[in-house]
Amino acid sequence: MDDEAAAPTPGARRLRRAATEARRAQIVRAAARTFGTKGYRTGSLADVAEQVGITHAGVLHHFGTKEQLLVEVLQMRDEQGVADLEGQHIPGGIELFHHLVRTARANAERRGIVQGYTVLTGESVTEDHPARAWVTERFTTLRGDVAAAVREVGGPDVSDDDARRAASTVIALMDGLQVQWLLDEDAVDLAEATRVGIEAVLRAACPSADIPHLG
Repeated sequence: MDDEAAAPTPGARRLRRAATEARRAQIVRAAARTFGTKGYRTGSLADVAEQVGITHAGVLHHFGTKEQLLVEVLQMRDEQGVADLEGQHIPGGIELFHHLVRTARANAERRGIVQGYTVLTGESVTEDHPARAWVTERFTTLRGDVAAAVREVGGPDVSDDDARRAASTVIALMDGLQVQWLLDEDAVDLAEATRVGIEAVLRAACPSADIPHLG
């Protein structure tokens, strides 16, 4: 049989690609659970592989390194957060803060993803952690987006410095509440506490603005 006759058909190639993508997605979800409960350093590729029913080498076949798999987990979390938004990007102005409260409400239903983000963010402060650059860039971008929204809500009375401080506070508020919620879900209403906190920050940063009930 010659090479042309042996080559897979376009339909077969599409099926193979679809199967590969499905397997990769399965591995990423398993990694999110593993890293979320055990941390990045302690959670092993063998733990991930066992959940998926493949070998350690099988995981490496799809992602090459543990560090690359970590990046995929982090990207999955961000993609899930904006999947339902127009243009798949967070909005501006007051709608951004509505979105953040909705995100907190959604996070209350996806504990594993919140665990993974919280553990990996905490570990990223150590030297040479593979997530450090991603986390740093994420916070830089998010601070910029939130600060721009604060300025839009507050108008010309809000200085750039005040907007940046408010943005840092909003991010700290959300991440801190997530830690408390992970430790004791019954003690913290994640969505409601996030709403109250963000509204308080906006009223302090934008005293002349009419801040609506967020949700």
